[in-house]
Amino acid sequence: MNEIQKIRFFSGENIPLEMHKVRVVQKLHLPPVEERLQAIRRAGFNTFLLNTREVYLDMLTDSGTNAMSDAQMGAMMQADDAYAGSQSFERMSTAIGEVFGKRYILPVHQGRAAENIIFQSFVKTGDIVPMNYHFTTTLAHIQINGGKVVELLADDALKIKSDNPFKGNMDIAKLRAMLEKQGASVPLIRMEASTNLIGGQPFSMANLREVRKIADEFGILLVLDASLIGENAYFIKQREEEFKKASISDILLGMCALADIVYFSSRKVSSSRGGAICTNRPELFEKMKVLVPLYEGFLTYGGMSVREIEAMAVGLRETTDETVIGQSPSFIRYLVERLEAHQIPVVTPAGGLGCHVDAMGFLPHIRQQEYPAGALAAAFYLVSGVRGMERGTVSSIRDEHGNDILSDAELLRLAFPRRVFTLSQVKYVEDRLHWLYTKRDLVGGLRFVEEPTVLRFFMGRLEAVSDWPERLMEAFRADFGDSL
Repeated sequence: MNEIQKIRFFSGENIPLEMHKVRVVQKLHLPPVEERLQAIRRAGFNTFLLNTREVYLDMLTDSGTNAMSDAQMGAMMQADDAYAGSQSFERMSTAIGEVFGKRYILPVHQGRAAENIIFQSFVKTGDIVPMNYHFTTTLAHIQINGGKVVELLADDALKIKSDNPFKGNMDIAKLRAMLEKQGASVPLIRMEASTNLIGGQPFSMANLREVRKIADEFGILLVLDASLIGENAYFIKQREEEFKKASISDILLGMCALADIVYFSSRKVSSSRGGAICTNRPELFEKMKVLVPLYEGFLTYGGMSVREIEAMAVGLRETTDETVIGQSPSFIRYLVERLEAHQIPVVTPAGGLGCHVDAMGFLPHIRQQEYPAGALAAAFYLVSGVRGMERGTVSSIRDEHGNDILSDAELLRLAFPRRVFTLSQVKYVEDRLHWLYTKRDLVGGLRFVEEPTVLRFFMGRLEAVSDWPERLMEAFRADFGDSL
């Protein structure tokens, strides 16, 4: 039991308690609903294209938006600015060795840069990469190198409402069957710690061990995306009986010991900016090493500021602190439970990264071809000033005939950066989402007007298929009057 769980309120309320205090603050802005309508129109109904001056709570992502600790800020002041042979890199390497148990380190400027190096090194045309679930940039990097992705989740992993504690597990029977048939075309197996696109759902240590056994049997590399590994370790401790009394540090070392290559975005795992690839196999290190100076920078900074390298070293060690990594999951669980009390469809069990609202359950009248998750993200911003992220068909791609490849799920992701939001702000999110649910029939679909061919969700622009945003704004004014 961690420190947070030991605390009980006399009132009987079950609310998360912060195990930190706020020492630096940043002013927020909540523009009126009329201005929010203008802003979302200017942004092409794409929350990525909003300016933060137009946003009250930024729940777009937890990538690079986590609150840094005083220890991290202090460490940045001792950075060694040397281009080569930096002492800051030595300190980062030592921290990675302590937390992840890996000896050979390749620094990169962020997680997708690590994917570029790994998949360019090991994936070729015709290859197949099995994984528990894809991430958008992972899929793009594999495809650009001529490979394809096969997702091997268990059958119930995509159910919105579930009591399965490890919906991120890989289906071992499916993996074996696939390798027996196509193993010669498989260069590696990728496991994502806390599957981003299906609700931040974790896998179990038992499942990772089984994947490792299969990888050894077929002589295939196991690659671990550790960007959300801290939260995955937290869920293993909370939900897997074998690890109830284990330390987060030991769980992290155990997970990483099972992987040949571990890579991560430090924008997530260590509340800093940058990333790294690490391994204990020198031949893999040598194969990837040559690409780092070409794409990233010298081998002791990899495109990162040395100040961020210092912050990463501290942040990685803080990831072993259960009160640090448990803060966001506890807030997410609180919001999920509150929304469920209002009958609002959300992904359960509560995962890491954010609260995920089921857009198809929230807006069943909108066809997937009119992007219900994108519409819900835009509508929620309009009525609240809160910026979430579409994780659905807008984040997918088109097939060779120009038709949308419909997403497995249509989710509005409300990300919870570590130690950023207060409980009153979370209750505001609950209130405005509850109100929107009562007015859900007013929300309509979207269509693309500007559509990039790659990662369209970042820069694409859409428009409403009707005047539903105006009607929703009018309903807001009717109920809230002059309130923001």
